Amino acid sequence: MVRKVRRLLTVVAGAAVALACSLALTGTTAAAAAPKLAPPGVDITGDRLDQPLQLRGDTRPAEVNMIIDQVKWLGATGQLRGPAAKDLGPKYTVVVLVAGTPKNTFDLFPLAKGGPRVYRPAKQPDLSHPRAGWFLGRLNMSETLRAVGVPLAPQFDTLSGGIGGGERVLPEDALDPKGNLDTALAELQRLLLLNIGVVLVITVGLAGIALLVRRRTR
Repeated sequence: MVRKVRRLLTVVAGAAVALACSLALTGTTAAAAAPKLAPPGVDITGDRLDQPLQLRGDTRPAEVNMIIDQVKWLGATGQLRGPAAKDLGPKYTVVVLVAGTPKNTFDLFPLAKGGPRVYRPAKQPDLSHPRAGWFLGRLNMSETLRAVGVPLAPQFDTLSGGIGGGERVLPEDALDPKGNLDTALAELQRLLLLNIGVVLVITVGLAGIALLVRRRTR
């Protein structure tokens, strides 16, 4: 009886070990067979780019994040009309990829008149249909594109980050304090001379009226 129990336990233990080995082998095979997901990335095409500029998260993660930062903040709705075609400047199309598959696309106009612009088309690669619209781009759009490899001239007078146009906010004359001081003094001098002239005219007028009244009362 004891021998039969020992044999039964041995058979059961052997079966358990075989099952465990089979499961481990199956898991290893499945893990090896599972495809490795492609890293996120962006593709950029446009003016003076002979080939698409392909940025991937495994090799250039900082550049990928810089480009996505230019478009990730866009709201649900934008302006229906953008600048005139002649005022848009060079166009760069950005396609955002997730796991190697195109998900979103945007048109960037870093040198548009009045400041950078972003256009989001209604037709997207992931078959979503957001409302098409125009948005004001970030002030550093042209410098960001240039930093990742887009052939754009440096724009030293733009501010870092933010939303809005890329032109100088203040005119060049506003940055010259001496010119502003001279202009202010000249305006003050004109104002003083004008006031003195008005006072003289009023004084002469009052003197004339007083003289006329005095003659009539005699």
